[in-house]
Amino acid sequence: MAHSIPVQRVFILGMDGAGSFLEHTETPVIDSFLQKGAVTYRAQAESPTISAQCWGSVLHGVRPEKHLLTNELAASEKFPVDSPYPSIFRLTREAWADAKLASFVGWSPINDGIIEDEQEIHKVSLPDDQLVAALENYLDNNPDVKLLFMQLDEPDGSGHKYGYGPNSPDYLKAISRCDQLFGKVLDAIERLQLLEDSLIILLTDHGGGGADAYNHGSDHPMDKQVFWGCVGPGIDANTQLPPLSIVDTAAVAAYALGLEIPALWDAQLPGSLFRKV
Repeated sequence: MAHSIPVQRVFILGMDGAGSFLEHTETPVIDSFLQKGAVTYRAQAESPTISAQCWGSVLHGVRPEKHLLTNELAASEKFPVDSPYPSIFRLTREAWADAKLASFVGWSPINDGIIEDEQEIHKVSLPDDQLVAALENYLDNNPDVKLLFMQLDEPDGSGHKYGYGPNSPDYLKAISRCDQLFGKVLDAIERLQLLEDSLIILLTDHGGGGADAYNHGSDHPMDKQVFWGCVGPGIDANTQLPPLSIVDTAAVAAYALGLEIPALWDAQLPGSLFRKV
């Protein structure tokens, strides 16, 4: 799908288990940043609302019944490199043999078993604070990165420990802490003068606290409803988004990079996201 949007790279920056609860706590960095583009707090996670199923859909552009990922499988087996459902990383690698690709995650099964292992991707798995420091260092030395994914593992850990939702102060504090860490990454992107020609997607994989205050996995709105937003060339400030799923993230990233969206993907490009060019 050809276009003339001047995107040189894509950043997909996520936090785990935040749902749409940013509306109930202080997230000044994300709030301010997404005013420059499009944001919704009513996007939908995939079902079941579990990390591997959801991050698998974000990265592979298909629903869980196709990619078949589970937490247990991602932790123990590598994703097949010949799957008919390539990740956005594999798609990018096939387009640019020498492109720099990177994945920084707090939950290691994403790097071990969700993203293909034979695509020459710089993979780092560390606790959130250390992860962001490593990411900042990587960007300083690799400002020409083509695709970078980040997953902060909180606030999901806090949700499991303290409970999810607007009545869990420690959970909400974890979301606010992730907002600060997002700020460090966005500051690095701006400092390196990458903001003008990058597409930056901010999202979470699922919420929690619907059927079980300390868990997720159900189709309850507290589990299913999530925030999703993006900023970049071709996206006007305060763009209104149609209903979308986190699976559509892959189509947005592929389109921004000028790649053909695979016919077998479930991911669809939100029609109102990019201005007509």
